[in-house]
Amino acid sequence: MKKISHYLSFALFALIFLVEPSFSAESKVGAETQYVFNTLLFLICGFLVMFMAPGFAMLESGMVTSKSVSSIAAKNIGLFSIAGVMFWLGGYNLAYGIPEGGYIGSFIPWSDGSKLETGYSDGSDWFFQMVFCATTVSIVSGTLAERIKIWPFFVFAAILTGVIYPIEMGWQWGGGWLAAAGFSDFAGSTLVHAAGGAAALAGAIVLGPRLGRFSSSKNDKPMPPFANSSIPQVTIGVFILWFGWFGFNGGSQLALGTVDDATAVAKIFINTNLAACGGVIANALITRFLTGKTDVIMMLNGALGGLVAITAEPLAPTPGAAIIIGAVGGAIVVFGTKLLFKLKIDDVVGAIPVHMFAGIWGTLAVPLSNADTNFGAQFLGVISVIVFVFVVSLVIWKIMASTFGIRVSKEAEQKGTDVAEIGVTAYAIRD
Repeated sequence: MKKISHYLSFALFALIFLVEPSFSAESKVGAETQYVFNTLLFLICGFLVMFMAPGFAMLESGMVTSKSVSSIAAKNIGLFSIAGVMFWLGGYNLAYGIPEGGYIGSFIPWSDGSKLETGYSDGSDWFFQMVFCATTVSIVSGTLAERIKIWPFFVFAAILTGVIYPIEMGWQWGGGWLAAAGFSDFAGSTLVHAAGGAAALAGAIVLGPRLGRFSSSKNDKPMPPFANSSIPQVTIGVFILWFGWFGFNGGSQLALGTVDDATAVAKIFINTNLAACGGVIANALITRFLTGKTDVIMMLNGALGGLVAITAEPLAPTPGAAIIIGAVGGAIVVFGTKLLFKLKIDDVVGAIPVHMFAGIWGTLAVPLSNADTNFGAQFLGVISVIVFVFVVSLVIWKIMASTFGIRVSKEAEQKGTDVAEIGVTAYAIRD
């Protein structure tokens, strides 16, 4: 028995010795294997980003008052479904059918033309890009909560996901004019997050604040009672978003077929995580210093602000730089929230400071770690995307407000959108 074991060990050693040179001579796997790994990256990271949808739903549900939770649930599952259909119907080709250096593609349905030379399945790419599209409109939902009619919101969601977002994202990711100008946005600090924030800001301005949210005096503090329905639910929502962000940023490497790509994805994961940590810690310190209390809402939104900020360039920074970028993103959320209070703009969940303000910072900070970019191109990209999305969204919100209306009645708002719009209360106490 010992002799057999000895011979088997010798044979295994010889096999390794003979085969090993063939491994070292070929540094890359074959085209089919790369195709499989790249497709797998899109699919895995795509469903991680899709898992952000329940994260948004839980965060928003916990941030609103208890009489508006069911409407948040309805809006979130509705917007995700609308985004899927609209991005298939025409959104994808508006973005990726764009001529090189151009402005707009064609509004035609997506079709599968997968081939080995592309390097990945077309279907996996469509799915990965679709969940980014849905994320953009998820940002709008929370800002307008507790006073928006659900069907006008669905109409806007269809326009944003089917037309507005695909056009502006195509300017960069589809090889359009911003890509030609040298603009860089790795995973969407501006193209996704600041764009969603701009659409939300336009809606909040047209819609106006919730009844009694602000006093008529110059006091910028919010008025009670606007208690969050569930802080633990918000916390779980933020952790889900944090988890999904690894797919958001990691998948944007767009390849996993080489050693360099695999190493890059791992580094992106590390920097993404550290930026969120930086945002949390910064906001814990800032709120403690400013108010004497450690504000848990600001800590949670600080994590998101840090994540949004690092999204524009999660690969190039060192880990230390990623922490700083995230910390500044978190701080921007604190002071951006105070600015909205002064302007009496009612953003229920803080989406505008988190996604728009921190997104702008993260995009403008890209040249600090990526020498292939410049501040001029970054500024051009930020201004172009935000102005385009804000102006078009503002026009659409105003048209809807002046025609069929976008805001629930005063009586409906007092009863709660769960009763007035959905007919199902989220929390019912039974004997």
